[in-house]
Amino acid sequence: MRIQELGSEIRRARQAQGLTQAQLARAIGLSRETLNLLESGLVRDLGIRKVLAVLDHLELGVTLQHGMRLRRPDYLRTACTSANVSFKSALTEDELIHALVTGKVPAKRGPHLRTLFDEAPLALLQGLVEEAAGWMKPGKLEKNLRKLASDLGVSRSVEGWLQAG
Repeated sequence: MRIQELGSEIRRARQAQGLTQAQLARAIGLSRETLNLLESGLVRDLGIRKVLAVLDHLELGVTLQHGMRLRRPDYLRTACTSANVSFKSALTEDELIHALVTGKVPAKRGPHLRTLFDEAPLALLQGLVEEAAGWMKPGKLEKNLRKLASDLGVSRSVEGWLQAG
C-alpha cells in the first residue's frame, strides 16, 4: 500500500465519523498540517506510532499478509520508466506522485512529464489516472492533470485519458 492510499483511507474514515482535520489532529496530538499532509499522501516523515495512533482513533487497523500480493500493473512505476527513456536524470515515483497530487511540475522534470503526457500509450495514462484517482478527492486529479498539461504545453488532449479514469 502506498502512503497516498493510506492517506485516502484515513480521510474517508475521518469524514465518515464527522470529524474535521483539526478535531482528529487535536485528539491524537498531531498538528492539523501534518494530518493534512498524511491524508494528501505528501507527508515526508511520520513515525509508525503516530500513524497507528491515527488509525486507532479512527478504529482502523493494519493487516500484514505474507505472499498474498495480487499481481496488477504498477502504472506509476511504468509511467516513470516511460518518462525517463530519453533523459540522463530520472523522474522518480515520488516526484510523479507529487506532481499528480499538487498539480505542480517538480524542478527540472518538465521535459519528463511532457514526454510522458505526449508520448506514452493511452492505456498507460488511463491506468495511471485510475491508480492515482483513489489518492485524492474527486475532481482534484482531473484539475491537476489539466493544469500540468497546460503548464507544460502538452499537445495531446488530457480528456481522452480522463474519461477512462
